[in-house]
Amino acid sequence: MAAVVTQIDNGNQKEDSPENEKRINDSDVEDTNETVKRKKKRRNRHKKGPIEDNSSYIEEKVEHEKNNSLIDKLNGIILSSDKTETDTEKNTKKKKKKNYKKKSEVSVNITKEEIKQTIPPSIPVFELYSKGIFPVGQEIDYPKIPDDRIAQNRLTYEEKKAIEIAYFDIYNDARQAAEVHRQVRHYIKNWIKSGMTMIDICEELEKCSRTLINENGLKAGLAFPTGCSRNNCAAHYTPNNGDTTVLLYDDVTKIDFGTHINGRIIDCAFTLTFNPKYDKLVEAVRDATNTGIKAAGIDVMLCEVGEAIQEVMESYEVEIDGKTYPVKSIRNLNGHSVDAYRIHAGKTVPIVKGGEAIRMEENEFYAIETFGSTGRGYVRDDMDTSHYMKHYDTDYVPLRMPNSKKLLTMINNNFGTLAFCKRWLDRLGATKYQMALNDLCSKGIIEAYPPLCDIKGSYTAQFEHTIVLRPTCKEVISRGDDY
Repeated sequence: MAAVVTQIDNGNQKEDSPENEKRINDSDVEDTNETVKRKKKRRNRHKKGPIEDNSSYIEEKVEHEKNNSLIDKLNGIILSSDKTETDTEKNTKKKKKKNYKKKSEVSVNITKEEIKQTIPPSIPVFELYSKGIFPVGQEIDYPKIPDDRIAQNRLTYEEKKAIEIAYFDIYNDARQAAEVHRQVRHYIKNWIKSGMTMIDICEELEKCSRTLINENGLKAGLAFPTGCSRNNCAAHYTPNNGDTTVLLYDDVTKIDFGTHINGRIIDCAFTLTFNPKYDKLVEAVRDATNTGIKAAGIDVMLCEVGEAIQEVMESYEVEIDGKTYPVKSIRNLNGHSVDAYRIHAGKTVPIVKGGEAIRMEENEFYAIETFGSTGRGYVRDDMDTSHYMKHYDTDYVPLRMPNSKKLLTMINNNFGTLAFCKRWLDRLGATKYQMALNDLCSKGIIEAYPPLCDIKGSYTAQFEHTIVLRPTCKEVISRGDDY
């Protein structure tokens, strides 16, 4: 604020007189009026601020505003820091909650996967794998082909992986069926004993398979009847009801059974023996099957696979009861391609030299199976027929017999184009169906598959695996610890 200065003229003082007193009184009034005016101005200045040139006041106000702004900024920083602290606390709390949930979910999944199979097996395989992802089979790199048209070089690795992702559901269905097959055969191998009837063995194996596959109509179940061909009989034998055949200690038995999920079939077989004198025969056939798997691949000629199998198979000899026999490939039995609900999908994999010059293709499924024999190496139809299967591409055929129509409806609803046997028809409650079955066979709707046998006194062995030719590698889906 500005100081008020009063000036007094000391040099011109005079004696008191009435005029002087008047002048003094007038001056006092004027002074008081001026002081009142100045005070009013001061009050107005306090209220309204400086009107004219008040630089000191302006500077003080600017400083005051700067100080206020600094204080506001500091308060804002403090408030924001408090907010960030509270936000971080909230986030940490949320994170802690989320982590807690994740831990609980992981622990639940682990406990579910830790469920172990019972003995005898009674828990469906899908319950043992809570995530629904089943074990991958043996993965093998493709052989190098001395040809410019090599399948491995037509796509990049990333493109191949993308194709495999698109086919994952198909692979996973087949892997589930393969896991069922592994667990069933592991149990059956330890369970089978000499002296059991063949029908009891088949019934136990099929019962176990139906439980583990969680049989559900055409969506999940058995792919074909259990083959238990003995000695000179190489394939397609399963006992009909009333068959009293007993498994003997000196028998060479081929256990051939299949499972499927959504039509994705696992066709896998092994040879069962009790007497060690057949070990070389079993070894020869197992080695030949592994050779066929090794030779198979995308763009490989089927005839080349057969040539490799025969070379290995017939390099073995077996001594039985003091007599040496060369092991021969059974030339009129073959492996085959497999498709959805179709056990024989059109291509055959020979087990001798001179097969078809057709190439294997990407994402095809194959049943690589080999048969070795101490006989002639050639089989023919023999014994009562037990295996039947509806033709895959059958056109409409008019049927006159009501029993034939009824039987065909039962076959379509329960088996579709999958193989079946008479025991399974009996299990469904069918009676007096033989004439109707013969009628369907004569019309070309159903195909009969009688047992295939070499000469009497000979011994035959079989091993089989299902493989898929994935873009990046071939996968032996049915491979297990046993073979």
